[in-house]
Amino acid sequence: MDLGLSGKVAVITGGSVGIGLAIAKGLATEGARVVIAARNEERLAAARAEIAAAGGEVVTLIADVATAEGCDKVIATTTEAFGGADILINNAGTGSNETIMEAPDDKWQFYWDLHVMAAVRLARGFVPSMRTRGGGVILNNASICATQPLWYEPIYNVTKSALVMASKTMSTEFIKDGIRVNAVNCGFVLTPDWISTAKQLTADSGGDWQGYIENLAKENAPIGRFASPEEAADFFVFLCSDRASYSVGSTYYVDGGMLKTI
Repeated sequence: MDLGLSGKVAVITGGSVGIGLAIAKGLATEGARVVIAARNEERLAAARAEIAAAGGEVVTLIADVATAEGCDKVIATTTEAFGGADILINNAGTGSNETIMEAPDDKWQFYWDLHVMAAVRLARGFVPSMRTRGGGVILNNASICATQPLWYEPIYNVTKSALVMASKTMSTEFIKDGIRVNAVNCGFVLTPDWISTAKQLTADSGGDWQGYIENLAKENAPIGRFASPEEAADFFVFLCSDRASYSVGSTYYVDGGMLKTI
């Protein structure tokens, strides 16, 4: 199936590992020119080499999109290289571990800036070039926790829920310019961030993070396992294409049946 993505410029934040890297590779395979932003220089270099080895055109940059300066850098670098963007994947994010009673204000602010304001700032920066190009796609990687929260990460739950609402309100404002906005709520995806969280949660009980991962999936997801980053990325790539041209303002669940509501 030709997804019509050849020559498109796609910006992926948090694009050096996990779902972000898998999305970047998937888009590059379809012929898109990708810009990936992340904070870790070593991971970015490895991602660049991996995508380039597969024949993809890629630009990488070190940027912390939890800051306005980092977002500005992503916008400026992409504009300098390609004149703007056709696709924006707001993927940068990380899990948390706290209680509401113990978490300080600055932790709340950090996650708000990373999960919500980064998406807002980057949309403001790229929508003008998308208009000039005749339209575009913005996908916000939220989480099933936006609807069905996990007990140990209230800040993550709240900010991902806000990102879903931001996606909906962006969609109604931007569709008049041919810019489609949707959110994706993934369930369990075996990313480095999930592995790190599992190790943290099992540190005081023997450190069997693999067993924790397996049990978590069996107890919560009818499919009985975590997804690979590539399984999640395939859905993002499809939503970027004209094959999803009537998908506007929706929230899609890629969760192995984990969501317990209809």
